[in-house]
Amino acid sequence: MSKTSELALVIEELRNAATALCLVAENLSTLFADQAEQSATPMQTTKKVEKPLTLEAVRAVLAEKSRDGHTADVRALLEKHGAAKLSEINPAKYAQLLADAEALGNG
Repeated sequence: MSKTSELALVIEELRNAATALCLVAENLSTLFADQAEQSATPMQTTKKVEKPLTLEAVRAVLAEKSRDGHTADVRALLEKHGAAKLSEINPAKYAQLLADAEALGNG
Protein backbone atom coordinates (compact mmCIF):
# COMPACT_ATOMS: atom_id res chain seq x y z
CA MET A 1 0.00 0.00 0.00
CA SER A 2 1.37 3.40 -0.89
CA LYS A 3 1.90 6.17 1.59
CA THR A 4 -0.78 8.24 -0.13
CA SER A 5 -3.44 5.54 0.23
CA GLU A 6 -2.44 4.97 3.88
CA LEU A 7 -2.74 8.68 4.52
CA ALA A 8 -6.12 8.74 2.82
CA LEU A 9 -7.31 5.88 5.13
CA VAL A 10 -6.04 7.70 8.22
CA ILE A 11 -7.77 10.91 7.15
CA GLU A 12 -11.02 8.99 6.54
CA GLU A 13 -10.79 7.38 10.00
CA LEU A 14 -10.19 10.79 11.58
CA ARG A 15 -13.26 12.17 9.82
CA ASN A 16 -15.35 9.19 11.02
CA ALA A 17 -14.07 9.72 14.57
CA ALA A 18 -14.87 13.44 14.38
CA THR A 19 -18.40 12.68 13.17
CA ALA A 20 -18.88 10.19 16.02
CA LEU A 21 -17.59 12.73 18.56
CA CYS A 22 -19.95 15.37 17.21
CA LEU A 23 -22.90 12.99 17.57
CA VAL A 24 -21.90 12.15 21.15
CA ALA A 25 -21.53 15.85 21.98
CA GLU A 26 -24.95 16.60 20.49
CA ASN A 27 -26.61 13.77 22.43
CA LEU A 28 -24.98 14.87 25.70
CA SER A 29 -26.03 18.45 25.08
CA THR A 30 -29.63 17.39 24.53
CA LEU A 31 -29.58 15.14 27.58
CA PHE A 32 -28.26 17.83 29.91
CA ALA A 33 -30.61 20.46 28.47
CA ASP A 34 -33.58 18.19 29.23
CA GLN A 35 -32.36 17.62 32.79
CA ALA A 36 -31.83 21.34 33.31
CA GLU A 37 -35.39 22.05 32.18
CA GLN A 38 -36.76 19.41 34.53
CA SER A 39 -34.86 20.76 37.51
CA ALA A 40 -35.90 24.32 36.66
CA THR A 41 -39.61 23.48 36.76
CA PRO A 42 -40.98 23.29 40.29
CA MET A 43 -41.61 19.79 41.51
CA GLN A 44 -45.19 18.99 42.31
CA THR A 45 -45.59 18.06 45.92
CA THR A 46 -47.48 14.92 46.55
CA LYS A 47 -50.31 15.45 48.93
CA LYS A 48 -51.09 12.68 51.30
CA VAL A 49 -54.71 11.84 50.76
CA GLU A 50 -56.27 10.44 53.87
CA LYS A 51 -58.90 7.81 53.38
CA PRO A 52 -62.04 8.32 55.38
CA LEU A 53 -62.21 6.17 58.49
CA THR A 54 -64.50 3.21 58.26
CA LEU A 55 -66.74 1.70 60.88
CA GLU A 56 -64.66 -1.48 60.72
CA ALA A 57 -61.39 0.37 61.36
CA VAL A 58 -62.82 2.17 64.38
CA ARG A 59 -64.41 -1.04 65.64
CA ALA A 60 -61.04 -2.81 65.45
CA VAL A 61 -59.34 -0.15 67.60
CA LEU A 62 -62.15 -0.06 70.14
CA ALA A 63 -62.21 -3.87 70.35
CA GLU A 64 -58.48 -3.89 71.03
CA LYS A 65 -58.91 -1.31 73.80
CA SER A 66 -61.74 -3.36 75.25
CA ARG A 67 -59.57 -6.51 75.25
CA ASP A 68 -56.89 -4.50 77.04
CA GLY A 69 -59.30 -3.98 79.94
CA HIS A 70 -60.83 -0.65 78.97
CA THR A 71 -64.37 -1.83 78.22
CA ALA A 72 -65.99 0.66 80.59
CA ASP A 73 -63.86 3.47 79.14
CA VAL A 74 -64.87 2.49 75.60
CA ARG A 75 -68.54 2.62 76.57
CA ALA A 76 -67.99 6.03 78.15
CA LEU A 77 -66.35 7.27 74.94
CA LEU A 78 -69.31 6.09 72.88
CA GLU A 79 -71.69 7.93 75.21
CA LYS A 80 -69.46 11.01 75.10
CA HIS A 81 -69.89 11.01 71.32
CA GLY A 82 -73.65 10.65 71.59
CA ALA A 83 -74.37 6.96 71.13
CA ALA A 84 -74.89 3.73 73.04
CA LYS A 85 -73.17 1.67 70.35
CA LEU A 86 -70.61 2.34 67.65
CA SER A 87 -72.99 1.92 64.73
CA GLU A 88 -74.97 4.93 66.03
CA ILE A 89 -71.93 7.26 65.90
CA ASN A 90 -71.82 9.82 63.12
CA PRO A 91 -68.93 8.89 60.79
CA ALA A 92 -67.76 12.51 60.96
CA LYS A 93 -66.90 11.87 64.62
CA TYR A 94 -64.76 8.78 63.96
CA ALA A 95 -61.47 10.69 63.94
CA GLN A 96 -62.11 12.30 67.31
CA LEU A 97 -63.39 9.03 68.74
CA LEU A 98 -60.22 7.28 67.61
CA ALA A 99 -58.05 10.02 69.10
CA ASP A 100 -59.87 9.66 72.41
CA ALA A 101 -59.56 5.85 72.24
CA GLU A 102 -55.83 6.01 71.55
CA ALA A 103 -55.44 8.01 74.77
CA LEU A 104 -56.97 5.17 76.81
CA GLY A 105 -54.33 3.46 78.90
CA ASN A 106 -51.69 6.04 78.00
CA GLY A 107 -52.20 8.30 80.95
